[in-house]
Amino acid sequence: MLSTGALRAHLLAARLAGTVATSREDSLRSYRLFAARDPRVLIGLDPEWSWRLRDLIELMADRCGVSADPTHVSGLDVIDPGRTLSGLDAFADRIGAAAQRGAPVLIGTGHPHRLLGFYAALADALSAAGCAVLTPAHGRCVDITTRFGLRTYNLDYVRGVALVREPGAPSTGRETGAHTHSPLPVRTALAAAAEVGGPLPELVIGDHGWVCGAGQLGFEAIGLADTNDPALFVGEAEGSVSVVVPLDDAVRSDYYRPLTRYVLNRACLSQ
Repeated sequence: MLSTGALRAHLLAARLAGTVATSREDSLRSYRLFAARDPRVLIGLDPEWSWRLRDLIELMADRCGVSADPTHVSGLDVIDPGRTLSGLDAFADRIGAAAQRGAPVLIGTGHPHRLLGFYAALADALSAAGCAVLTPAHGRCVDITTRFGLRTYNLDYVRGVALVREPGAPSTGRETGAHTHSPLPVRTALAAAAEVGGPLPELVIGDHGWVCGAGQLGFEAIGLADTNDPALFVGEAEGSVSVVVPLDDAVRSDYYRPLTRYVLNRACLSQ
């Protein structure tokens, strides 16, 4: 089993934690937009509390380890690797509990180019443990507002992991899909599952709108988030999201493999 010390060293070397590539400017911009309740940053969450910029900086300092100083406005963000490790432990415990009871799960990502392999390994392990890895609304169209205007995407699944593709993109099981923060894909998938009488997921695993969109609807949701994605951490603080792992969600895909091994080992799902 990969030791905690070895994983901590990997997190720092791969810049998954420690000094990460996300800029302080980018994170502060997201916090300001969240405080203004901009749906592009809420990504499916409807916060119960009033969140000012200072509140969000304090929350992200507590949950991620970024600077709590509001006058610190430039440079690169920092994620405390200890918080990442604690998050991975809690994340793995939820996955292990779902596996033990054979719970149906739904897995989706808005970062397929980076995180598809991480989630696909979880889907394989959960399926082998007897969990139904759900694929509702496969092929369904989803209209998502982007910075380029309204775009239509198709909901697809690769090795049990949901993602969206541009129309006409081949679904070969190898090509990855589009980057999105939208909660509309998970809403579409959950609505389709309900339309046919289930089963509905007992656990939703993912990032961005997959976590916030599902958590807002009352589903147990766990996932990964960077320092410029405050919605997931707000959801965790308010109780609509169960677990969030703070890390850089856009490094090379192979850098997540040690995290996969660590999570599966802790969840007693090593293959």
